[in-house]
Amino acid sequence: MLADKDRIFTNLYGYQPWNLDAARKRGTWDNTKALLELGADVIIDKMKASGLRGRGGAGFPTGMKWSFMPKEPRADRPNFLVINADESEPGSCKDREIIRHDPHVLLEGALVAGFAMRARAAYIYIRGEYIREAETLFAAVAEAYSAGLIGKNACGSGYDFDVFVHRGAGAYICGEETAMLESLEGKKGQPRLKPPFPAGAGLYGCPTTVNNVESIAVAPTILRRGPEWFSSFGAENNRGTKLFQISGHVEKPCVVEEAMSIPFRELIEKHCGGIRGGWDNLLAVIPGGSSVPLVPAAQIMDCPMDFDGLRALGSGLGTAAVIVMDKSTDIVRAISRISYFYKHESCGQCTPCREGTGWMWRVMERLRTGDADISEIDTLQQVTKQVEGHTICALGDAAAWPIQGLIRHFRPELERRINERGGNGEAPMMEAAE
Repeated sequence: MLADKDRIFTNLYGYQPWNLDAARKRGTWDNTKALLELGADVIIDKMKASGLRGRGGAGFPTGMKWSFMPKEPRADRPNFLVINADESEPGSCKDREIIRHDPHVLLEGALVAGFAMRARAAYIYIRGEYIREAETLFAAVAEAYSAGLIGKNACGSGYDFDVFVHRGAGAYICGEETAMLESLEGKKGQPRLKPPFPAGAGLYGCPTTVNNVESIAVAPTILRRGPEWFSSFGAENNRGTKLFQISGHVEKPCVVEEAMSIPFRELIEKHCGGIRGGWDNLLAVIPGGSSVPLVPAAQIMDCPMDFDGLRALGSGLGTAAVIVMDKSTDIVRAISRISYFYKHESCGQCTPCREGTGWMWRVMERLRTGDADISEIDTLQQVTKQVEGHTICALGDAAAWPIQGLIRHFRPELERRINERGGNGEAPMMEAAE
């Protein structure tokens, strides 16, 4: 269990004020100039040595991502840092806690990361529904400017660095990095084809790195305490501390900072007071936000909560948004509801996703009521494979994976419903598709 002295986010629950004075007492903005004096290349090397992997879901090594940026930006094509605070993944609610209660940790991280990538400015793209969080962030940015911590000659380092806060309009797709860049430019939020990758041509055609709030916010602490300290937590290739967001059928839902690779049972027992109705009542867990496949109770009990441990179970850590479902859950209805979410949020650019998400949801609804034929389960599985991996961004995968997880682990439940309704094959597929 992570000791309090090792926590990076010391005001996660807002027991203290969020403002600059309180943040400085907690150690934020403590001689940040000295961190910048390490030099951009040293900062990137230390981030690589720490083993930090992106906290937005994909888990790409953060230091390596930073190193892709041009070392000598052209005057007409400055480097940019874009911070993804869109957080629209169902179940995920960690970034809002950072922004609401400890925004200066993020701003200091933005300065350090921006300096390492030789960026001219940072754009923080915050989810439209985060009204109070955005107010806090705007106020924190104003505080940092007036104290000389960002802007011209940031922290007295001779480095000029601006921070802009941009509010989204509530589209899930804008959490995808290239769709976010389109939205920032004032266009419709639709993912771009890659290549070119953002590090080559991103925001306004300039070299850009897009990082999650948590990935950026931990950077100054890693540099102050050293990469060895950060990499002392977690298993090989899954280093550091992580914010877990646990919701659903636990006694005490919470957001908590813990060491990576903590076993699922220990995470729930220590921080959530156990499963509602006891461990025998656990049905399944979605371990990383709604886009990853569910894992049945028996498999996840002793699973390490990290990228590799959950991948081995055919799921993923994602944003570590742990959705716990006990035996009172109508599991088919739950996955059907998730399926509807992806149908609703598809931008419609790619045909497999535009057509497939709606089709999958309609079949899921019929499976929920049992008004289908047994053979349609396999047809649905085939369609998820035709959507997965055939779209510009990962929304197609996110729509397919929850359904694949349901069929893989709960096929008997689907068949039971069909048999109880007397499934006789009289629901033709083409009618369903229309």
